Amino acid sequence: MTVRLHDSRAAAVVDLVPLVDGHVSMYVCGPTVQSSPHIGHLRSALVYDIWRRWLTHRGYRVTLVRNVTDIDDKVLDLAAGTDEEWFARAYRVELEFTAAYNALGILPPTYEPRATASVPQMHEIIQRLIDRGHAYAADDGSGDVYFDTGSWAEYGALTRQRREDMAEATDADPRGKRDPRDFALWKGAKPGEPSTANWDSPWGAGRPGWHIECSAMSRRYLGPAFDIHGGGLDLRFPHHENELAQSTAAGDPFASYWLHNGLVTVEGQKMSKSLGNSIFAADFLGAARPAVVRYFLGAAHYRSAIDHHEGSLAEAEAAYDRIAGFLDRAVERLQGVHLTDAPRVPDAFAEAMDDDLSVPQALAVLHETVRAGNAALDADDAESLGTAYHQVAAMVEVLGIDPRAAHWSGGGQDASAGPLATLVERLVQERADARAARDFGAADRVRDDLAAAGITIEDTPSGTRWSIA
Repeated sequence: MTVRLHDSRAAAVVDLVPLVDGHVSMYVCGPTVQSSPHIGHLRSALVYDIWRRWLTHRGYRVTLVRNVTDIDDKVLDLAAGTDEEWFARAYRVELEFTAAYNALGILPPTYEPRATASVPQMHEIIQRLIDRGHAYAADDGSGDVYFDTGSWAEYGALTRQRREDMAEATDADPRGKRDPRDFALWKGAKPGEPSTANWDSPWGAGRPGWHIECSAMSRRYLGPAFDIHGGGLDLRFPHHENELAQSTAAGDPFASYWLHNGLVTVEGQKMSKSLGNSIFAADFLGAARPAVVRYFLGAAHYRSAIDHHEGSLAEAEAAYDRIAGFLDRAVERLQGVHLTDAPRVPDAFAEAMDDDLSVPQALAVLHETVRAGNAALDADDAESLGTAYHQVAAMVEVLGIDPRAAHWSGGGQDASAGPLATLVERLVQERADARAARDFGAADRVRDDLAAAGITIEDTPSGTRWSIA
C-alpha cells in the first residue's frame, strides 16, 4: 500500500513518505473571514476532509491544521463605517463558515488557529529574515517590513516563474519598497485604522502581512518541517509562493508536498462579484440535502474544476439516492442473515483512492457495486448481497456520504421523512394483505393512491420496495 499524490512543486505524482512513520501532518489554508462563505470555500475544505479520511483509513494518524485569517485589509474595509467592530465581524463570519462545514459533515481540524493569536511568532520569523539579509524595514519611518525577493535565489520555485517575469506585489502600500515585487511581512499603522487592529512590534505599531500569518501558524502547530501544505489553486501565487520563500529563507524546511484543489465555476464562468454569479454556501445548502451537496462537491477529481449548472444538483441527488436506496433495501432483506465478512472497501476502490485521491474512479467502483448488489437482491442471492452491502457501506463511510450516518438525520434533512415512511409502509402492508386475500381491486387502489402521491412501488422476489418518484 502506497498513497501517491500530485506534488505541485514537483509537478508530478509522487509517493507519500511522511517525515514521521505512521503520522501525516497537514496544513491547509482556511478562510479569510471577511464575508459569507461560497461554494468554492466548501469545495476546498471538503477536498482536504476526504484526504484526511482516506489517510486515516490507510492507518495514518493525521494532524490537520486549518487556519482562520481574521485580520486582513478586506476585513477592516468591510467593517469600516458600520456599527460592527472588525473583530466582531470576523468572528460572526467565522461562525458561518463553521456552520457550513458542519452541515457537510466536514470533520473539525485538529487545530484551527486564528492569525491574531500568533503575532509574536510572526515577529520571530520576520526578525530571523532581517538577520539573514532577506527582509528589510522601510527607511521612510512607516514601520513597514518587506521580504527582499531579490535576495532569495529560489523565489519562484513553487510556480516555476522567473522573478523578472513576475507581476508587482499588490498586498500592501508600495511606500518604502526597494522593488515592486517585494511583499509585506509587517504593515505599519496608518491614520484612520482602528487601534484594535495594531500590535506593537520592533519596527513600530502595525499588523501582519497575509503571507507571514500562515508561515507562523504552520510552524507553531506543526513545527519547522511538516508533510503536506494544501489550498485552492488560486493561492499558488502569490500566497503559497511567498510562504515558501519566507519560511525557507528563514531556515525552515517547511512543507514536503504541496496540494492544490481546483476551483468551482458557474455555468462555465469563474464566480465573481462583478458577474453577480457567486453562490453562497447557505443558498446552496438550501437547494438540496447537505449529503447531496457533499456528493456533488466531492465527486470530481480534487485537482479538476467543478462547474455548477442547471440540473447538476439533481444529477447528484439521483446518484446519491441510488446508493441510499440500495442500502435501505439491502438492510431490509438481510435482517436475520449472518454476514461473515467484515466491511471492507474493494481493492479497485482502494487503488483509485491511493492514486492521488481519484474519487471519480472510486465512485465508479461504488456504483458498480451498487448495481451488483441490486442484481443480487433481484436474484435473492443473500450471500452476494451481503458482500455488496458491506463493500458499499465501507466506501460511503470513507467518503463521508453514508446515508445512514447520524449526522444526516438533521441539518437540512426533511423533517417529514420519518412520518412519511411510516405512512407509506402501512399502505404497502395493506396492499400486501389485500393481495394475499385476493382482493386485487383494493390492492390496485392502494397502488394508484401511492402513485398519485408520487410514490413508486416495485414487487421483487425479496418483497415490495417503494421510492419517491
